[in-house]
Amino acid sequence: MANYVTNTSDKSKKTALIFCCLGYAGIGGLHYFYVGRYIKGLLYLCTGGLFGIGTVVDTIKIASGGFKDNVGAPLRQ
Repeated sequence: MANYVTNTSDKSKKTALIFCCLGYAGIGGLHYFYVGRYIKGLLYLCTGGLFGIGTVVDTIKIASGGFKDNVGAPLRQ
């Protein structure tokens, strides 16, 4: 019998989603700082979440489980 190990991040999906939703209030990019992707976080912070479009896309990606941290691991539940 084979044992399969799933590599997940130590970062929480729920926390990332809360930080992402703050982008709708004008503080975009906090979710990228949270997962360790600082350059993209700075880009989102300076452009208002890529003018709001990036924040909407990231909200969907986080909620569906497609958002990854700085090492490429999916966020934990």
